Amino acid sequence: KRDQGGLRTLQKKWTSFLKARLICTIPDKNLIFNIINDVFILKSPTLKEPVIYGVFTPQLNNVGLSAVCAYNLSTVEEVFSKGKYMQSATVEQSHTKWVRYNGEIPNPRPGACINNEARASNYMSTLNLPDKTLQFVKDHPLMDDSVTPMGDRPRLVKRDVKYTQIVVDRVRVLNGSIYDVMFISTDRGALHKAISYENGMHIIEETQLFPNFEPVQTLLLSSKKGRRYLYAGSNSGVVQSPVAFCDKYTTCVDCVLARDPYCAWKPLEASCTDTFKENEIERNWIQNIGGDASSCSDKVRENSLQHTFKHGSTAELKCSQKSNLAQVVWKFKDDVLRVESPKYRLLEKALLIFNLSEGDSGVYQCLSEEKVKNKKFSQVLAKHVLELKKIQHTTVGPTAAAAPTEGNSDVPKVSAVSTEGSTAHTSTTQMVPVTTARVVTKPIGPVLTSAASNTELFNSIPDAVPEKTMFLKSNDNFLLMFLFLFFFILFLCLLSYNCYKGYLPGQCLKFRALILLGKKKTKSDFSDCEQSVKETLVEQGSVSHQSGEQPKPAHDTGYETEPDCGNGHLQPGDSQASREAKDKPFDVKCELKYADSDAEGD
Repeated sequence: KRDQGGLRTLQKKWTSFLKARLICTIPDKNLIFNIINDVFILKSPTLKEPVIYGVFTPQLNNVGLSAVCAYNLSTVEEVFSKGKYMQSATVEQSHTKWVRYNGEIPNPRPGACINNEARASNYMSTLNLPDKTLQFVKDHPLMDDSVTPMGDRPRLVKRDVKYTQIVVDRVRVLNGSIYDVMFISTDRGALHKAISYENGMHIIEETQLFPNFEPVQTLLLSSKKGRRYLYAGSNSGVVQSPVAFCDKYTTCVDCVLARDPYCAWKPLEASCTDTFKENEIERNWIQNIGGDASSCSDKVRENSLQHTFKHGSTAELKCSQKSNLAQVVWKFKDDVLRVESPKYRLLEKALLIFNLSEGDSGVYQCLSEEKVKNKKFSQVLAKHVLELKKIQHTTVGPTAAAAPTEGNSDVPKVSAVSTEGSTAHTSTTQMVPVTTARVVTKPIGPVLTSAASNTELFNSIPDAVPEKTMFLKSNDNFLLMFLFLFFFILFLCLLSYNCYKGYLPGQCLKFRALILLGKKKTKSDFSDCEQSVKETLVEQGSVSHQSGEQPKPAHDTGYETEPDCGNGHLQPGDSQASREAKDKPFDVKCELKYADSDAEGD
């Protein structure tokens, strides 16, 4: 703020401008993060000095890594006040290289602010600094020493993500400890909330701020008392988000394993609450940033879901996992279920069981297991009970055989049965979701009794399964046959086109000529038609001449006639001579005379 520039050297320019490198590396893996994306300076009454947080990425970010490093302000000031300078050196008169400067440093120290020591030497302003000091700053703007991070390693390293912005909040938990909570935005519109503790790092949650996956351009933290919000901005708008979502944790284990400094479990109310929104904090609240949930005494509320199934059908047992750090484990009759078997298929939020039989009936439990500090915490997320559906076989008389029945296994089509109150609806299909636990069929009119469940059972009649399987198998043969016919027709089209154009070998052309000669039509002889037209014209002319009228010129028929043959007929002698000329071979009738021969009769 007090840098006014030099009097003669560096006029209206910074006299305290120096640059030093911020080191953010992982020495063990030889990873260097040398591109800085954002910086946040954390200031708090509980801190002795400000802490600088920076977000870094590698220059060649082909591995998709991002890191967060923290630096003490005193470390930065020490590098500029006591570090060595660098000077430029020309190598082979073409390349400039910066090397360490080991020469004498002028006094007052170049790049330093005007402090009490400078004032004691009668340097009250930067305008009073000597030209030697200012020229040194101009020639040596780089520092040889580097600024190392706290702990000599990054606070956080994340793979497959690129961090763009960062803000940090300092939070005091129930036991009096203080933690730095980092809110880091990504280039995909997401927000990571992370905390560092005991030389480790834990990402508490990930929140998607922008649905279009836009990169977050700005990130601000409002830390007013009782109202703490985050404001994230992108090219499309601004989003306001609370700093914690404690209400989404429904159990004590979930609330503690989240390791969120803002959240604590209230045993009396059985809820996870934000401690900064509460006026009074009681001692029996449960909070453990280390993730030790052994103090939780949750009463497990196992609400089992009853389901029925048919032989050969497929069941879908739903189970939603809340934490990405936990692992889903399925148990069947208190034994761990081997989901690697082809009979089972584990989905993200469900378990599929194929080809159900009597041995599959029983109790299925979905558990969430998370390991923290060599301790494993598990809790039941869902409980399902599968039972075999019993069908009552009844004898139908001849008159009742024509009546439609529902639930009969001999019908080739499957009836979809669902209940809404006391009304039953049926529809014809091959794959049916059944949302009832028990179905009892009677000869006339079905009676459905049970409570609805959330698990879908896909039932199918055994007769319909082979038909579907055969359709799937024949589908491939049909596709191959279609491709064969398509290319065969295309070949015939190309062969016909080349045959028509004559783009074929000699033997093929001879065959083509034989085919086409048989199809040639003889030229029609129009002589008879022409003769009749001419005779008609002559008769009309003679009639008009006898009546005393002047003969009219004959109509032009398009034929040229000799002047002595008005009727258009040639003389018999001429026609005979022409026939003889046609019969004779083509020859030159006149004698050939050469240009170099002597003229006769001269």
